[in-house]
Amino acid sequence: MLEIFLVMLCGLTSRVVTKDADNKGRFSSPVLNVTERQIILEKNQMLQLNCRGRWELEWVYPTGVSKSHPSAHVEETRCGKRKNLYCSSLILSPALAQHTGSYRCRYSHKQHKHTSVYIFITDSRQPFVKVQKEIPDVVYMKEGQDLVFPCRVTNPETKVSLIKFPDRKIGTDQRNIIWNNRKGFVIRSPTYFYIGLFSCETIINGTKYTNKFLTYRPVNKIQKVYLNSTGLEQALQGERLALNCTVIAEFNSRVNINWSYPGKANSTVSIIRRITQSRTNVVFYSILTVHKLHKADKGMYTCHVTSGPAKREVNTSVIVYDKPFIKLKHRDGPLVQVNAGQKSFRLSPKLRAFPEPEVIWWKDGKVAAEQCSRYHVEGNSLVIRDVAEEDAGDYTILTRIQQFGLHQNLTLSLVVNVKPQIAEKAVAVRDTATMPRSSRQVFRCTVHGIPPPQIQWLWHRCPTKGFSPARLA
Repeated sequence: MLEIFLVMLCGLTSRVVTKDADNKGRFSSPVLNVTERQIILEKNQMLQLNCRGRWELEWVYPTGVSKSHPSAHVEETRCGKRKNLYCSSLILSPALAQHTGSYRCRYSHKQHKHTSVYIFITDSRQPFVKVQKEIPDVVYMKEGQDLVFPCRVTNPETKVSLIKFPDRKIGTDQRNIIWNNRKGFVIRSPTYFYIGLFSCETIINGTKYTNKFLTYRPVNKIQKVYLNSTGLEQALQGERLALNCTVIAEFNSRVNINWSYPGKANSTVSIIRRITQSRTNVVFYSILTVHKLHKADKGMYTCHVTSGPAKREVNTSVIVYDKPFIKLKHRDGPLVQVNAGQKSFRLSPKLRAFPEPEVIWWKDGKVAAEQCSRYHVEGNSLVIRDVAEEDAGDYTILTRIQQFGLHQNLTLSLVVNVKPQIAEKAVAVRDTATMPRSSRQVFRCTVHGIPPPQIQWLWHRCPTKGFSPARLA
């Protein structure tokens, strides 16, 4: 008896599990009360869609219907024999032509689980879902993507033509040029032919209706970005600062330029934008101006450029000084040494000043560049080419900022080291055999060099016969 009870219990359990599995499979996605893929209603009729599922439900409307639309409301209940299902009813009354589109029911927590139906709401006075004003809509032609002229219709049987301005009719072949009453005209692999003004046209009861579209091919290639100031920008407090960010991009590009800079939240800057265009490119300008600099305005100024996914940026640092100044000092002391014969030598003291000072070099009380063609001023340095002994002396750098009455001088002493040289190319060697014993002889050695060289005489014993004569060194 126990065995029979267990068999009956197992059979009942199996049936329950099977039924639950069927329910789970049936409601893995929500279920609508309609099985058709599309429904056609007339204007001002009521649309009611019922949806059931195992979890909480939500509706996704076409773009022409908002969740707060006064003629649309949703009723939600628990349903099923055991009240273990969720039911939701969407009621749209009255239904209008602009409500045409796809209505989707989905699970709130599993939004990829959904089911939908397309509703056409016909209106002989509104063949296109969107009632367009005089200004054409812009459609984008992107590389590698279909071009869509979105002239959706309210009646699936409406005959629509695609016209390129002014009157060229584009035929459909359902391969490269496709008519889809839920999307509009779809152009596969569009070419430059499709850049321009197009319209979707249909005639209802003798009246012509149109949707106009202007195609636009976005270009995102940024060719060059630069600032008018590439190095360190220095200014005095209270002065005006202007930074110009210039962007060169391909023709038909659209570029966004933004700035980041110190004190952006509190700063009172002005930004002016300009665009110039040629046949090959477009030049965008963004000019940032700080009309009165403060110490808080010092720091990094960055120009951020975007064009679609393309990004570039350039920056410069700005230093704001309280007042003009000159700071001048020796680099390695007041005494500088160089060797004669050196091809080039640079006298470069340490100089920091703002604004940039006027610099004049003097040598021994006269303007250096006027004394010798080998002297050249480069920036703050004096360059001496083909250094010679006569280049030794005192050099003075004079710096001044005339508009602020600032000046400062610094003197350096240049010592030119000269390699020791013996004036006599050779010392005559006399035959010692002919010299009288104990006689007095004079040998002269004349040398020159800086610093003064030391002279040392060496004596060598006379060699025996058969060897070379003795030499003095």
